[in-house]
Amino acid sequence: MSRPSRALLMVALAALAAVHGMPGVDATVVTTCLAASKSDRRVNYDFCVSELNKHRDSPSADTWGLAKVAANVGVNNAGGAVNDMEALLAAKQPPPDARTSAALKLCEKLYYDMELSFAGAYDEINARNYTAGKQMAAEADSLVSRCTAGFDEAGLLPPEPVARRSAYAVQIAIVCTAITNLIISP
Repeated sequence: MSRPSRALLMVALAALAAVHGMPGVDATVVTTCLAASKSDRRVNYDFCVSELNKHRDSPSADTWGLAKVAANVGVNNAGGAVNDMEALLAAKQPPPDARTSAALKLCEKLYYDMELSFAGAYDEINARNYTAGKQMAAEADSLVSRCTAGFDEAGLLPPEPVARRSAYAVQIAIVCTAITNLIISP
Protein backbone atom coordinates (compact mmCIF):
# COMPACT_ATOMS: atom_id res chain seq x y z
CA MET A 1 0.00 0.00 0.00
CA SER A 2 1.45 3.38 -0.95
CA ARG A 3 1.66 6.26 1.47
CA PRO A 4 -0.38 9.42 0.78
CA SER A 5 1.62 12.30 -0.62
CA ARG A 6 2.63 15.17 1.64
CA ALA A 7 0.56 17.59 -0.46
CA LEU A 8 -2.55 15.41 -0.09
CA LEU A 9 -2.06 15.28 3.68
CA MET A 10 -1.71 19.08 3.83
CA VAL A 11 -4.93 19.56 1.86
CA ALA A 12 -6.77 17.14 4.15
CA LEU A 13 -5.38 18.87 7.24
CA ALA A 14 -6.39 22.32 5.93
CA ALA A 15 -9.91 21.08 5.16
CA LEU A 16 -10.25 19.49 8.59
CA ALA A 17 -8.92 22.60 10.29
CA ALA A 18 -11.28 24.87 8.36
CA VAL A 19 -14.30 22.75 9.26
CA HIS A 20 -13.35 22.85 12.92
CA GLY A 21 -12.57 26.56 12.90
CA MET A 22 -8.88 26.32 13.71
CA PRO A 23 -7.27 29.74 13.54
CA GLY A 24 -4.63 30.45 10.94
CA VAL A 25 -6.10 28.14 8.31
CA ASP A 26 -8.30 29.62 5.59
CA ALA A 27 -11.65 28.00 5.00
CA THR A 28 -12.68 27.08 1.50
CA VAL A 29 -16.09 27.30 -0.05
CA VAL A 30 -16.49 23.52 0.15
CA THR A 31 -15.46 23.18 3.80
CA THR A 32 -17.42 26.23 4.88
CA CYS A 33 -20.58 25.11 3.08
CA LEU A 34 -20.16 21.64 4.57
CA ALA A 35 -19.84 23.08 8.06
CA ALA A 36 -22.80 25.42 7.46
CA SER A 37 -24.99 22.56 6.21
CA LYS A 38 -24.05 20.46 9.23
CA SER A 39 -24.85 23.28 11.63
CA ASP A 40 -28.13 24.30 9.96
CA ARG A 41 -30.13 21.65 8.14
CA ARG A 42 -31.88 24.34 6.05
CA VAL A 43 -28.62 25.02 4.17
CA ASN A 44 -28.60 23.39 0.76
CA TYR A 45 -24.95 22.33 0.46
CA ASP A 46 -24.98 22.14 -3.36
CA PHE A 47 -26.57 25.59 -3.65
CA CYS A 48 -24.06 27.03 -1.18
CA VAL A 49 -21.02 25.66 -3.03
CA SER A 50 -22.36 26.48 -6.48
CA GLU A 51 -23.38 30.05 -5.74
CA LEU A 52 -20.44 31.07 -3.55
CA ASN A 53 -17.94 29.59 -6.02
CA LYS A 54 -19.26 31.97 -8.68
CA HIS A 55 -18.09 35.03 -6.75
CA ARG A 56 -14.68 36.49 -7.56
CA ASP A 57 -13.71 36.88 -3.88
CA SER A 58 -14.46 33.28 -2.88
CA PRO A 59 -11.17 31.58 -3.80
CA SER A 60 -9.19 33.64 -1.29
CA ALA A 61 -11.90 34.05 1.35
CA ASP A 62 -11.93 32.63 4.85
CA THR A 63 -15.20 32.02 6.73
CA TRP A 64 -15.57 35.73 7.51
CA GLY A 65 -14.98 36.57 3.84
CA LEU A 66 -17.49 33.95 2.70
CA ALA A 67 -20.16 35.39 5.01
CA LYS A 68 -19.57 38.73 3.28
CA VAL A 69 -19.65 37.02 -0.14
CA ALA A 70 -23.04 35.49 0.71
CA ALA A 71 -24.38 38.92 1.75
CA ASN A 72 -23.02 40.43 -1.47
CA VAL A 73 -24.66 37.69 -3.53
CA GLY A 74 -27.92 38.54 -1.73
CA VAL A 75 -27.51 42.20 -2.72
CA ASN A 76 -26.98 41.20 -6.34
CA ASN A 77 -30.02 38.89 -6.40
CA ALA A 78 -32.27 41.52 -4.82
CA GLY A 79 -31.06 44.15 -7.30
CA GLY A 80 -31.69 41.76 -10.16
CA ALA A 81 -35.18 41.11 -8.82
CA VAL A 82 -35.92 44.84 -8.79
CA ASN A 83 -34.79 45.01 -12.43
CA ASP A 84 -36.96 41.99 -13.31
CA MET A 85 -40.00 43.59 -11.70
CA GLU A 86 -39.39 46.90 -13.46
CA ALA A 87 -39.28 45.00 -16.77
CA LEU A 88 -42.51 43.15 -15.96
CA LEU A 89 -44.23 46.43 -15.06
CA ALA A 90 -43.03 48.05 -18.29
CA ALA A 91 -44.12 45.12 -20.50
CA LYS A 92 -46.20 46.22 -23.48
CA GLN A 93 -47.33 42.78 -24.71
CA PRO A 94 -49.37 41.99 -22.67
CA PRO A 95 -49.33 44.84 -20.17
CA PRO A 96 -49.90 43.79 -16.56
CA ASP A 97 -53.42 44.22 -15.24
CA ALA A 98 -54.13 46.36 -12.15
CA ARG A 99 -53.88 43.46 -9.65
CA THR A 100 -50.60 42.23 -11.12
CA SER A 101 -49.20 45.78 -11.24
CA ALA A 102 -50.08 46.39 -7.59
CA ALA A 103 -48.45 43.13 -6.47
CA LEU A 104 -45.35 43.80 -8.60
CA LYS A 105 -45.01 47.34 -7.22
CA LEU A 106 -45.23 46.00 -3.67
CA CYS A 107 -42.59 43.37 -4.41
CA GLU A 108 -40.38 45.91 -6.15
CA LYS A 109 -40.35 48.02 -2.96
CA LEU A 110 -39.76 44.98 -0.76
CA TYR A 111 -36.86 43.79 -2.92
CA TYR A 112 -35.34 47.25 -2.83
CA ASP A 113 -35.57 47.01 0.98
CA MET A 114 -33.99 43.54 0.74
CA GLU A 115 -31.13 44.93 -1.31
CA LEU A 116 -30.48 47.48 1.46
CA SER A 117 -30.83 44.79 4.12
CA PHE A 118 -28.24 42.51 2.50
CA ALA A 119 -25.94 45.53 2.02
CA GLY A 120 -26.37 46.28 5.72
CA ALA A 121 -25.60 42.64 6.53
CA TYR A 122 -22.40 42.93 4.51
CA ASP A 123 -21.40 46.10 6.36
CA GLU A 124 -22.17 44.65 9.79
CA ILE A 125 -20.31 41.41 9.08
CA ASN A 126 -17.40 43.41 7.70
CA ALA A 127 -17.38 45.42 10.96
CA ARG A 128 -17.47 42.08 12.83
CA ASN A 129 -20.87 42.87 14.31
CA TYR A 130 -22.07 39.37 13.50
CA THR A 131 -25.36 39.32 15.37
CA ALA A 132 -26.60 42.44 13.59
CA GLY A 133 -25.31 41.11 10.26
CA LYS A 134 -27.11 37.82 10.47
CA GLN A 135 -30.31 39.56 11.61
CA MET A 136 -30.21 41.82 8.57
CA ALA A 137 -29.63 38.86 6.24
CA ALA A 138 -32.46 36.93 7.88
CA GLU A 139 -34.89 39.78 7.02
CA ALA A 140 -34.97 38.44 3.46
CA ASP A 141 -37.34 35.66 4.50
CA SER A 142 -39.86 38.13 5.91
CA LEU A 143 -39.62 40.35 2.84
CA VAL A 144 -40.14 37.38 0.50
CA SER A 145 -43.18 36.31 2.55
CA ARG A 146 -44.68 39.78 2.27
CA CYS A 147 -44.08 39.80 -1.50
CA THR A 148 -45.71 36.39 -1.89
CA ALA A 149 -48.61 37.51 0.31
CA GLY A 150 -49.23 40.43 -2.06
CA PHE A 151 -49.73 38.01 -4.93
CA ASP A 152 -51.84 35.68 -2.75
CA GLU A 153 -54.13 38.54 -1.72
CA ALA A 154 -54.57 39.45 -5.39
CA GLY A 155 -55.45 35.82 -6.18
CA LEU A 156 -52.37 35.45 -8.37
CA LEU A 157 -49.27 33.35 -8.59
CA PRO A 158 -46.00 35.30 -8.70
CA PRO A 159 -44.53 35.44 -12.22
CA GLU A 160 -41.62 33.03 -12.82
CA PRO A 161 -38.85 35.64 -12.34
CA VAL A 162 -40.34 36.69 -9.01
CA ALA A 163 -40.78 33.09 -7.81
CA ARG A 164 -37.20 32.21 -8.84
CA ARG A 165 -35.70 35.30 -7.20
CA SER A 166 -37.73 34.66 -4.06
CA ALA A 167 -36.52 31.08 -3.67
CA TYR A 168 -32.95 32.25 -4.27
CA ALA A 169 -33.25 35.10 -1.73
CA VAL A 170 -34.45 32.78 1.01
CA GLN A 171 -31.68 30.26 0.36
CA ILE A 172 -28.85 32.82 0.20
CA ALA A 173 -30.13 34.42 3.42
CA ILE A 174 -30.02 31.00 5.09
CA VAL A 175 -26.47 30.46 3.79
CA CYS A 176 -25.32 33.90 4.95
CA THR A 177 -26.86 33.40 8.39
CA ALA A 178 -25.42 29.90 8.81
CA ILE A 179 -21.91 30.95 7.77
CA THR A 180 -22.08 33.94 10.10
CA ASN A 181 -23.12 31.57 12.90
CA LEU A 182 -19.96 29.55 12.23
CA ILE A 183 -17.94 32.65 13.07
CA ILE A 184 -19.91 33.36 16.24
CA SER A 185 -19.72 29.82 17.58
CA PRO A 186 -17.13 27.74 15.72
